Amino acid sequence: MQSKASTVAAYLASLPADRRAALEAVRKVILKNLDKDYEEGMGYGMMGYHVPHRVYPAGYHCNPEQPLPFAGLASQKNYMSIYLMCIYGESEHSKWFAEAWKKSGKKLDMGKACIRFKKVEDLALDVIGEAIRRMPAKKYIEMMEASLAKHAASRDSKKGPKAAAKAGARPAGKRSGKAAKARS
Repeated sequence: MQSKASTVAAYLASLPADRRAALEAVRKVILKNLDKDYEEGMGYGMMGYHVPHRVYPAGYHCNPEQPLPFAGLASQKNYMSIYLMCIYGESEHSKWFAEAWKKSGKKLDMGKACIRFKKVEDLALDVIGEAIRRMPAKKYIEMMEASLAKHAASRDSKKGPKAAAKAGARPAGKRSGKAAKARS
């Protein structure tokens, strides 16, 4: 359930006391370990932590008007969740995270980047803090750009050599419709 709150304080104030306390505990861990180039705010109906446009002007590849999301905290209908985009996929960081969580002895209820929990005691807060600390904004940006480039290369290779050539540079003298109109 997405919140309509426009500030983190308003979001927290709208929650039942037990959920507010749990999310405030996770938030404290995030803020303690968060690189200075990230910012906290509201996004996608939840508390979020993102790389602002002043640090990464390209923004979120799905919607460049939005800053690049890094983490999120939400109160859902049946559970609470923390979203850690830095552990999404098959990176060394995600492997480290899974191993560190296992060593904590806590049960991990996780999707691709979403860790679901019913109470803060279900979480390995030290592992969450370390996962955030290990991923400063510049490193996160490099990881995201490498992932996007890998995805684009994979997509182009599946289309075949003609599609790859077509996607590449246009021969001299050829212009797209907009460029041709702009010149005339």
